[in-house]
Amino acid sequence: MTLSNKVYDTLKALVTVAIPACTTFYVTLDSIFGWGYGDTVAKVSAAVCTLLGSLMGISSANYYRRTSLPMPEDEAEADNSEEGLG
Repeated sequence: MTLSNKVYDTLKALVTVAIPACTTFYVTLDSIFGWGYGDTVAKVSAAVCTLLGSLMGISSANYYRRTSLPMPEDEAEADNSEEGLG
C-alpha cells in the first residue's frame, strides 16, 4: 500500500495536529462543563491516531522500497557511521 503525496500529507496533518488538538479541546471542556465521555474520546482518538500513523509508516516504507531511496533514518545512521559516531 502506497499513499499519494496529497493523501499522505493530509493524513499527517490530521494525525499530528488536527485530531490531537480537537481531542485536547474536547477533554478540557469536558472537565470544565461535565459533558461526559472525555476518557472515551481520548482513548478513541489515541487509537485512531495510532492506526493512521501505522498505515502511514507502512506507506512510507513501501514508497522508499519502491523508489530505492534511502529512508531518512537510514541516512542518519549512515552519517553517524561515517563520522565514527555509530
